[in-house]
Parts: sequence; structure tokens; C-alpha cells
Amino acid sequence: MIKIGHRGAKGYVAENTLASFQKAIDLIVDGIELDVHLSSNGEIMVIHDETIDRTTNGNGFVKDFTSVELKQFGIPTLTEVLDLMNHNFFVNIELKSNDSAEKVIDLIEKYVSENNWDYENFMISSFLWANLEIVSQKNKKIKIGVLSEDSIEIALTFAKEVKAFSVNPYFKLLNPENVKLMHNEGFQIHTWTVNSPEDITFVKSLLVDGIISDFPDKI
Repeated sequence: MIKIGHRGAKGYVAENTLASFQKAIDLIVDGIELDVHLSSNGEIMVIHDETIDRTTNGNGFVKDFTSVELKQFGIPTLTEVLDLMNHNFFVNIELKSNDSAEKVIDLIEKYVSENNWDYENFMISSFLWANLEIVSQKNKKIKIGVLSEDSIEIALTFAKEVKAFSVNPYFKLLNPENVKLMHNEGFQIHTWTVNSPEDITFVKSLLVDGIISDFPDKI
């Protein structure tokens, strides 16, 4: 079972910042989860929301700022985060908008061909499943994680269609029966966002393959 830091180490340091990803490294995680949107000039930026309002002292939509402007608000590019991780970690890239899939695929391909990364280091996940269809069509070597917060059964059906690597459900959807079902169908299970000691104990008892947590050191 792998320990995955949610947006870095969100429980300790401001989410999706270089400092948060460094904290996750310091906590000896196996991987990180992060979120991406595109800037106005097409750079892949690491931020969860479609606006910068909640996580910075600015306001407005991510897509209306250039990458240079967004970096001034402390929002890193995906390139900066990957360079920090330095191909020693598993990186789950969650696509938060419908315009970023191809650019993320291109960047992954570049890091594999030029920067000594391996496809095993990467996963693309999304609640916007059309993005995952694009990944499946463009590069079958990239792992796909099907996110779901309401129906494991529907997610499992879609995961078969796109030949996903994992189903990534909200942890409260899990039970011994559906975990067994997903495993029997050949999928890994990376569940989120598991923070309390009680919930971590419960999810670990189900023998999932990865746990995404704000406090990855507690897993």
C-alpha cells in the first residue's frame, strides 16, 4: 500500500505549493496528488480551484492570468513540481478542467523521454471522465485513475471501458464487498481523502492499494 500526500502535505503546509510538496517529501511519502488548471498562456498550473481566491491573496479565474502572474501568487507550474520530485515519486495529476488533458499528456511524454522518468511514475485522474477518454486514446502507457464520489459501480464500468489502472473512490463508499469486486476486476484502489486515525485504520483493513491523505505520515 502506498502513501500519497494530498495536494502535497495539505494538513501541514498550504496546499499545492512547492513548500507543501517538499513537506510531503520530508514525510517520506510514496507519491503525491495534485490538481491542475491552465493559465491564459497555456501553462499547466498546480492549483485546485478554478479561481485563485481561496488559496492566495488575489482573486479571479486561473485561466485569466499568465503563468508569470500566477507564480507571483505562489502557484507553481507542474514542471516546477516534477523537477522538485525528481522522478523518485509517484505523481497523481488530477485534471480539474476540460482543456488540460493533451498538454499534461505531452508533458508526461517529455519527462519520460528526456528527464529519466518512467510511465510508472505517473497517473492522470479526473472526475471529468471525458478527459480520461482522451488519455486512453492518446497514450495507453499513462495510468488512468477514475475518480468517483457517488457510485463505485458506475466508475468500475467506465474504468473497464478506458482500461484504467485504478478506481479512486471517496473512502466512505468503500466496503469489503466492493473492494473485493474492484480487485477481482484487476483494478487498484487509491482512495481519498483519509485523515482521522479511525478512518485510516478502517481503510487499511480493506487492503486498498493507495491512501491519499492530508497527513500522509499517519498512514
